[in-house]
Amino acid sequence: MADDDLFAHARKRDPAFVPLAERMRPRTLDEYIGQDHLTGPGRLLRRVVESDRIPSMILWGPPGTGKTTLARIIALRTGASFETVSATDAGVKELRQIVARAAQRRDYQGRSTVFFIDEIHRFNKAQQDALLPHVEAGVCTLIGATTENPGFEVNAALLSRARVVQLRPLAIPQLIQLLRAALEDRERGLGARGVVAEDRLLGAIALASQGDARRALNALELAVELVPIPAEPDRPEDLADLADLADPEASGDGAKPQPRPLELTPELVGEALGQTQLRYDRDGEEHYNIASALIKSMRASDPDAAVYWMARMLEAGEPLEFVARRLVIFAAEDVGNADPQALVVAQAAAEAARFVGMPEAVLPLTQAAVYLSLAAKSNTTIKAYFAARKEIRRRGPLPVPLEIRNAVNKLMKQVGYGQGYRYPHDLDGHVDTEHRSHLPEILRDHLPRRRYVESGAEGWEAEAERRLARLRGTEQAGERSDAEPDESDPR
Repeated sequence: MADDDLFAHARKRDPAFVPLAERMRPRTLDEYIGQDHLTGPGRLLRRVVESDRIPSMILWGPPGTGKTTLARIIALRTGASFETVSATDAGVKELRQIVARAAQRRDYQGRSTVFFIDEIHRFNKAQQDALLPHVEAGVCTLIGATTENPGFEVNAALLSRARVVQLRPLAIPQLIQLLRAALEDRERGLGARGVVAEDRLLGAIALASQGDARRALNALELAVELVPIPAEPDRPEDLADLADLADPEASGDGAKPQPRPLELTPELVGEALGQTQLRYDRDGEEHYNIASALIKSMRASDPDAAVYWMARMLEAGEPLEFVARRLVIFAAEDVGNADPQALVVAQAAAEAARFVGMPEAVLPLTQAAVYLSLAAKSNTTIKAYFAARKEIRRRGPLPVPLEIRNAVNKLMKQVGYGQGYRYPHDLDGHVDTEHRSHLPEILRDHLPRRRYVESGAEGWEAEAERRLARLRGTEQAGERSDAEPDESDPR
């Protein structure tokens, strides 16, 4: 046997070479925690496993939520063979070999096969299509695992043949339960080390792990490794031992006092955790979820939530340009002319952030996020544009009315270009009180109601509408503009 084989054999036999997360992997559904909505009594997944009627499925959830473990438990519980590959390094040839072995087991041994594909979202279309006929024919039961939304990443044909099962991040109490079990388990866990820890320290590890059981167990294992082991005292010079010999009753029934247990300290936990890295995939669904949360928080005039979600993005390394761009777009789309200053603030914040860079760039961006959250809101801008665009696409390029065409020569004047046009700057208030519309003639049947721009009732645009209505004499009876205060008002 080669030296490499000897070392590999030793590693397999010695649990010290196996990570704690692997040693503590649950072996039954009763040991499996954190997904009670799937595996609890009477729940769908438990029922299909116990009835041995396993459909092909896609396990969708964040890292460390037990996707691989669940697939292994299903295979073990149903007595199926378990074949596994990672989509990052498997090709079509390897898939066909696994399917061939599964067909042989089914045809000659009457045994089913669970084919587990980790990170199935990384398979290209050809690889996913290669699985289709075998999944349909029941040659194997496919269980795919993905951290990305399968609706975006898995082919529709394959998705239609598999049930999507969504796993949730583990809650802090569930992680504490898992860590406590690992700390006290003498067979598979760290119980033989004799280390004790308060729940608050296990809670700190759970919090930093962001719902990821693997990350939590790895951090615990490292923290326990950092606990110093006290040196053995020399004998018989150890005075405590001599005292026990002189007075055996001092330690009760002549028993030698037990050594104090080793304790996990906040300092060791902090050292093991290091700098917490926020889970944030700039190319994945979570990126868009958090960006959406920022926008919806500002739209709801919720500055606390807006600052929180923006900080999540920036602390996870989101480029400044992306965050700044979202603020500028929001200023035009959701605040608009209810507060025209909002676009100025957002653009200034974007320029300032680019100028100063991180970490100080968070200051102008936060200022803008708070301003946009507190500003009056109007979506008149986006509604107006899309209404006009819809009209253009429906009716095509309608001609410009003659009265607003420039008459740059005699012929143009003769055919009516510019005829009837009134120059507003020559009129009182710079407003033509007789003006009705410069829209194409076919679109003027709606007068006097607006066709596209329906201004909101808040902020600057509402004031501007009231001013225009007052000048044109179209102000509603009994409606008074704020520009004309009540004479009885003491101000």
